[in-house]
Amino acid sequence: MGGIIIKNEKISKEEFLKEHNKLSPANLEATMALLNRFREEKKPALKDNEWCIDKHRIPFITWLLALPNKEEMKEEETGKQIYKNYPETHYVS
Repeated sequence: MGGIIIKNEKISKEEFLKEHNKLSPANLEATMALLNRFREEKKPALKDNEWCIDKHRIPFITWLLALPNKEEMKEEETGKQIYKNYPETHYVS
């Protein structure tokens, strides 16, 4: 396969990632982990590891944009609390 992906051509996940990142601005670049997560959440749309730029890229971008921002994800991964707990109040009777 040369450098151009033909419309509706079935390609591997690796080729999809390469083509998507080539076409995307830095804030929408993806990783293999993100593609795997997308595939797990959207199994019916992705049968037999067949990826298609024209068919899957727009849903993938929409899904990427709906993810929490990277700072929130980092806090979540490191186990830090995203939301602050209010101090407990004890009423004395």
